Amino acid sequence: MDFNGSDTIPGPRTEDHLPHTAQAAVKIVIVGGFGVGKTTMVGSVSDIRPLTTEETMTQAGIGVDDNYGSESKTATTVAMDFGRISVTDKLVLYLFGTPGQERFWFLWNGLFEGALGAVVLVDTRRLEVSFDVMGRLEERGVPFVVAVNSFPDAPRYPVEELRTALDLTPEIPIMECDVRRRASSKEVLMTLMRFLHSIALTGALT
Repeated sequence: MDFNGSDTIPGPRTEDHLPHTAQAAVKIVIVGGFGVGKTTMVGSVSDIRPLTTEETMTQAGIGVDDNYGSESKTATTVAMDFGRISVTDKLVLYLFGTPGQERFWFLWNGLFEGALGAVVLVDTRRLEVSFDVMGRLEERGVPFVVAVNSFPDAPRYPVEELRTALDLTPEIPIMECDVRRRASSKEVLMTLMRFLHSIALTGALT
């Protein structure tokens, strides 16, 4: 999913320095399969101009990368995307989008270091990709929420059917979203923060 048609923040984005009111910063990773919308999510919600590491896709990826549903993509993330959003005057989230192709997954371990939580973006046309993604987060002990990105040609299923298909435990939040829309992407992040808060109150995932 490209930036084209995505929300943009009116006027110039803020400077790179933190707001003077900020008291806490949290690292969040945004993960998912190839072409699921990670770069678009970071770009739509970031208060600052996002850092991207996109490179033009070449013939070398044919037969290696699974681009089903993303055949029109001409560029892909090869290291990470980075953005920042102030969710309150005092709390800032640093957003790290991971590369989607499996051949770049070796970079994920470094990106997971210090992450308090994660957003798993899901494409209903390729649910099977999500199992490895969630498995890696579970291995690292990183709490996550699941956001189903709304692609125009993707099948729609009730959220509880998706919960069953993805084998999610009842406490893990799952929601639909449109990562092109700032409000939708921000609500996903706020859901993650509420989930992390509930974990902090109970001491652990149940």
